[in-house]
Amino acid sequence: LTMEMKDSGSVVLTAYHPHSPARIPGMEQSFAQDIPPSHSPSGRKSLSRCRRINRMLSNESAPPAFSRSNSQASMDSTSMEDFWCEVESIKESREDGSEEAMLLEFKPADEGELEAEWLQDVGLSTLISGAEEEDGQALLSTLTRTQAAAVQRRYNTYTQTLRKKNKHTVRDVRDIFGTSDSPPTFETVPVSPVSSNGIQLPGQKPVWKSVSSKSCLDCGTEKGSPSITEELSYEVSFSESITVLPKTQEWPKNQRFKKEDSALPKFIVRKSRFGLTEVGDLSPEDMKKIRYLSLIELTAFYDALGVELKRNRMERVRGRENGLFGVPLTVLLENDQKKVPGIKVPLIFQKLLLKLEETGLETEGILRVPGSASRVKNLHQELEAKFYDDTFDWDQVRNNDAAGLLKMFIRELPSPLFTVEYLPAFITLVEKISKIKLQLQALHLLIMLMPEANRDTAKAFLQFLKKVVANEGKNKMNLWNVSMIVAPNLFIYKGKRANQQEMQAAATTAHIVRLLIRYQDILWTVPSFLISQVRKMNEAAMNNSKRQLMFDKGVRKLLRRKTMERERPERPEGAVTFPPYLQSDIPEGVIRVYAPLHSKVSMAIQLNSQTKAKDILARFHCENSRESSQNVRGQIQSLHEIGGNIGQHCLDPDAFMLDVYRANPQAEWVIKPKAS
Repeated sequence: LTMEMKDSGSVVLTAYHPHSPARIPGMEQSFAQDIPPSHSPSGRKSLSRCRRINRMLSNESAPPAFSRSNSQASMDSTSMEDFWCEVESIKESREDGSEEAMLLEFKPADEGELEAEWLQDVGLSTLISGAEEEDGQALLSTLTRTQAAAVQRRYNTYTQTLRKKNKHTVRDVRDIFGTSDSPPTFETVPVSPVSSNGIQLPGQKPVWKSVSSKSCLDCGTEKGSPSITEELSYEVSFSESITVLPKTQEWPKNQRFKKEDSALPKFIVRKSRFGLTEVGDLSPEDMKKIRYLSLIELTAFYDALGVELKRNRMERVRGRENGLFGVPLTVLLENDQKKVPGIKVPLIFQKLLLKLEETGLETEGILRVPGSASRVKNLHQELEAKFYDDTFDWDQVRNNDAAGLLKMFIRELPSPLFTVEYLPAFITLVEKISKIKLQLQALHLLIMLMPEANRDTAKAFLQFLKKVVANEGKNKMNLWNVSMIVAPNLFIYKGKRANQQEMQAAATTAHIVRLLIRYQDILWTVPSFLISQVRKMNEAAMNNSKRQLMFDKGVRKLLRRKTMERERPERPEGAVTFPPYLQSDIPEGVIRVYAPLHSKVSMAIQLNSQTKAKDILARFHCENSRESSQNVRGQIQSLHEIGGNIGQHCLDPDAFMLDVYRANPQAEWVIKPKAS
C-alpha cells in the first residue's frame, strides 16, 4: 500500500498486490526506490539493512521538536523493526522471482458516481432506477433516524449532481422519504436512549435482562490485560449511541500507538435474552441484508463522528482460474467444493494452517524468521503440481517454510483478503479518534461488509494467529510482534520515501491487525440491532407480498366461484367442518420442535420465561439416548429458527425461547447439525 499522509489529514492508498503470470516492467525498480540508495541491497544481510532503515526513520525523519512524555505511547524505531524487516523480506522474494506483483489501480470517481455506487451497494438501486422494488421499500422502512439521514444525505448529493449535469429527471427526495418543504423528518425505527457503548446515561434504567454471569462474550483476558473492563451492547445501533461528538483533531506528528498488550481495554458483550449470533448462524439471504444495513450503519456512524467515509474504487483484477496461488478465493472454493462439498475455507489454506498448528506454534520466531527463499520457491512449485493428487509430502516442509508459504498465499490473492475499499476510512478514523471502543465498532461493521469467502478465510487465519500469540512463552511472538509481521502481508506497504509520516501509517496498519486478533470473538458476532432490522425488513417484504396476493386472490376467487358452483359435490347430512386455523391450532407458548435425525422426530414443548434452547436440546437428547440414531452420533446438534421473519437462524444455546418465539411466532423449530 502507498499511504501518503497529507496536511489535510487525508490518506491516499494504493494497494500493491502480487499477481502472476506476467511481470510488470519497472516494478522491481519502483519497489527498490522505496529504500534510500544508501540502504539498497548490496550483499549485506537483510536484518542489518532493516535496522539501518529503522535508524534512518527515527533519526533523520523525526520532527525536530519531538518529545515523549510519560503519558505518551512508547513506539520507538525498534518497536517497528519487525515490520520493516518483513517489508524487506517481501521485496527480496519478488526480486528473486518467487512471486510476481501487480499494482492495483484505483479509478478516479466523477462527481456523484460514488453516491450512485453507494446506493447500489446498500441495496437501494431502486432510488436510481426509479423502479418500485419491494426490497428497497422494505429496507427503507427499517432504518433508524441516523441511518435514514445518511441515506438522504447521499441521495441528495446524487440528485443534485445529476441535475447539474442535466442527465435526466430524477425522483425528488421528498417522494422517497415522504417529507415536506420543511426540514426533513423521518418515520424511522424507534431506538432506546441507552448508549450502545454499554455506558448507562444519567437517570436511565439499564436494558440488560437477568442473565448468568457466565453468559457473556469476554475479549481481552490474555496475559497483561487490564483489570478494568468495559461492556459493549448490541441492542442499539452504534450511530444512535453517539450522544457526545468526540474530539476529532489531527494527531500530533509524534503521536504513537502503545505497543503494550495492556494498553488495549478488555470488553465484555453481555448476552441479551436472544443470545449471541455469529456470522455463520444466519442464512446467506439474511447475511446479504446484514451487509446492506452494515454499510448504511457504517456511513451513519462516520457521519455522527464527523469523519469522512472515504472509499477506494478498485479496478477488478482477474486472477488465475486454476492452481493454488494467485487464484481468487471464490474460484478456489468452487474447485475445492467438488472434492469436499460445503467447504468454506480453501483446502490449501487449511492444510498450511494445520501444518503450522501441529508442529510450528512453539517454534521460536514463527512467522517472523523467514524460511529459505529457494526452498519456499521449490515447495510452491511442487504444491501446484502435487497438492490435488494427494502426493505432496508435508513431512518435508519445515515450519518457517510453511509460514512463508502461508504469507505468500495471502499476498498473491488477486484481491486482498481484507478488501481495501474502506481501508482509508478506517485508517482515518484510527488517526482521528483515539477511543478504542469507537475504533472497534467501526471495524466490526467493516467485517460485516466482507464477502463470505473472504470473511470465512480471514476468520480461520485470525484464529491461527490467536494460537500463535497464546504460545508467546515458547515462540517469543507477542501480540504486537505478530501484528507487525502480518500487517505488510495483508496491507502490502509501499512508500515513495521512508519518513516519519509513513512510519506512522505503518504503525496504523499494525494496530488494525492487533485489533483484529485481540477482539476477533466480538468481530464475528452479528450485532443484534442489525438482526432486528433484518426481521423488520422481512416482515415488511411479507406484508407487501400479502397485499399483492390479496389482489391476485380477489381475481382468482371470482373465477373459482363459477367453477365450484358447477362441480360442488353434495355435502353429507350432519357433516361438520372446522376452519384450517382450528385444525392446526397450537396453544400460546407451545412450540413443536422437529428433529429429523433423531428416532423421536417431533415433540411439543411448553415454553416458560426460563426455557433456553439448550434445555430443549437436552430434552431431545434424553428422550433419544437409548435409541440414538446413527446419523446423530458424533454430531453437534443445534436448535434452528426457520421461516417467519427470518430465513434461517442457528440459536445460541443460552437464548430464552419464549422471547425468540414471541419475536417470530410463525417460525418452525428444527434440531439439526450446525453448519461448520
